[in-house]
Amino acid sequence: MLTVRQLLQQKQPAGFVSVPLEATVFQTLQIMAEHNIGAVLVMNGESLCGIFSERDYARRVVLQGKTSASTLVGEIMTNKVCYVGPEHTVDQCMALMSDKNIRHLPVLEHGAVMGVVSMRDVVRATLDEQAQTIEQLVSYIQQ
Repeated sequence: MLTVRQLLQQKQPAGFVSVPLEATVFQTLQIMAEHNIGAVLVMNGESLCGIFSERDYARRVVLQGKTSASTLVGEIMTNKVCYVGPEHTVDQCMALMSDKNIRHLPVLEHGAVMGVVSMRDVVRATLDEQAQTIEQLVSYIQQ
């Protein structure tokens, strides 16, 4: 069973994208577009304060008539962040993401952010693992 630590080691590029609590929504959207990502971690120094996603933008800026240039990301981010540790398995991530209807999970170890696991990462790892299992079974049957 693949762990989150192993999954993060396989990810390219490694690391995560974050913005400071004081960034505007517009600045945050520019960073997200530049990195072609759907969510970004919101940090206060080295501490995780929240996560901001395209869903937050649609529901808390656009639908509430706010402007992205004058609204701070800290005002509308999701501040109750679900996260996992590096020892969690990909299956546990999938279950949590499905249960909470989220697509991004920060990975924390001793309170420090190690990275982010997306639903795409989890699905890809699950499919790779299933393909390996099928390959092993076919090889066993053909012996």
